[in-house]
Amino acid sequence: MNIQNQTKKELIRQLQELLKENKSLRLLVETHSDKLIIANTEIEFQDKEKDEYETTLGIANLQIRFQDEEKEKRAAELGIANKELRFQNKEKQKRADELIIANRELLFQNKEKQKRADELIIANRELLFQNKEKQKRADELIIAKDHAEESDKLKSAFLANMSHEIRTPMNGILGFADLLKEPGLTGDEQQKYITIIKKSGLRMLNIINDIINISKIESGLMEVNIQQANINKQIEFIYTFFKPQVEAKGIHFKIKKGLTNKEAFIKTDSEKLYSILTNLVKNAIKYTNKGTIELGYILKREKDSKELEFQIKDTGIGIPKDRQKAIFKRFIQADIANKKAHQGAGLGLSISRAYAEMLGGKIWMESQEGKGSIFYFTLPYRTKFKDKLVDNNEDWFEDSGVTVEPEASKLKVLIADDDEISRILMSTIVKNHSAVILKAVTGKEAVDICRDNPDIDLILMDIQMPDLNGYEASRQIRKFNKDVIIIAQTGFALNGDNEKVIKAGCNDYISKPFNKVKLLAVIKKYFK
Repeated sequence: MNIQNQTKKELIRQLQELLKENKSLRLLVETHSDKLIIANTEIEFQDKEKDEYETTLGIANLQIRFQDEEKEKRAAELGIANKELRFQNKEKQKRADELIIANRELLFQNKEKQKRADELIIANRELLFQNKEKQKRADELIIAKDHAEESDKLKSAFLANMSHEIRTPMNGILGFADLLKEPGLTGDEQQKYITIIKKSGLRMLNIINDIINISKIESGLMEVNIQQANINKQIEFIYTFFKPQVEAKGIHFKIKKGLTNKEAFIKTDSEKLYSILTNLVKNAIKYTNKGTIELGYILKREKDSKELEFQIKDTGIGIPKDRQKAIFKRFIQADIANKKAHQGAGLGLSISRAYAEMLGGKIWMESQEGKGSIFYFTLPYRTKFKDKLVDNNEDWFEDSGVTVEPEASKLKVLIADDDEISRILMSTIVKNHSAVILKAVTGKEAVDICRDNPDIDLILMDIQMPDLNGYEASRQIRKFNKDVIIIAQTGFALNGDNEKVIKAGCNDYISKPFNKVKLLAVIKKYFK
């Protein structure tokens, strides 16, 4: 109630004040009515202007509000568009990232494809190479098969030829040995038969030597013994040796030397040079029935070197052009077509080629069928020697037939050999120079006899014997007898024989087959 009373009082007071103000205003209006009318008019005009202005402002405000609304709407639309744009940008970035990843994956795949392609190219090349190698190998196998078949044919032909070549001299040896037993033969007939037997034996020995030499060459065991040699002397000796055989066929034999005797000393293996020359000369004699055989050499000078070119020229049957390369192969004779049978194992030219190459030269030939052939080979012309020149060519010359007799005639000799014929041969050779000849069949027996006879002067020791071989027997003998002369005899004819027998304790050695001249020449070196 109090609150209501206070409110009423306040309202009455405010009303009283309003009335008072109204009274003042009325008094003021009455006093200044004209001015108030003008002011009122002005106020009305101003109010009207104000209303028009407010209307204009209202319109402008409405326009502003409309524009603001439009702006807000546009802003909202822009916000939406911006969001959409940001979304699109995110999508684009996401797509770009996906494209980058995809591109990287594509690049990786391309690299893998390229790598695989490169691997396929390499594999293809390897495959092509392997196919080429397989084809090459197949071709080589075909060639090897052809060569093997050809070699088998050649070996078969060679064995058949060897059978003939060995049986022919054996036929001469055995046949004329039987004829020698017949009573009533004159001295001339006996000598004739003996000569035939010796020639047949030498022919067989040549065949065996050719087989051994070709075996050494193919196995790499053939050695070269370089020494000084007088090539003029070799040419002259071969000319002298073969001249009777050539002239017996009615053929002229000529030699041509390209150097003086002083210039003719060279460094080479004289035995192999002699073998080449004799093989080629024998070939020329074999295939020439008329005309001329010429043996010679010339000195050819190059810028930095000199070489000797040897020629063996004949007017024989010649060799077909399509067969000329084959004649230097082993087991093939010059007369390959077998138009005519000729003596020989077909190894001479193969050996000659190997020897020429071993001595630093080469060998070749020119031939025209029906007109003849020319065989050439070269050797280096080396002439510098550390020592004084001494002619060593006698080492390869044939035996002169002059017997070298040891001066000693009271020797006590032990012959150790398991072959009875060899024991008889050596006993016969040394019997005129021996006081006592003892014999042993085995190596052990030889050691025992030597131990029981310390005064033995000479032992002829065969290397290949039962129980103990010659090497071991010699070693055991040297343990208790340092002075006895031991001469080894071997049929191996291989490289290293000389060194092995000397190392075993032997003083010297001689190769089988040997004759009286050779054996007595070795003995004479130790007993004078």
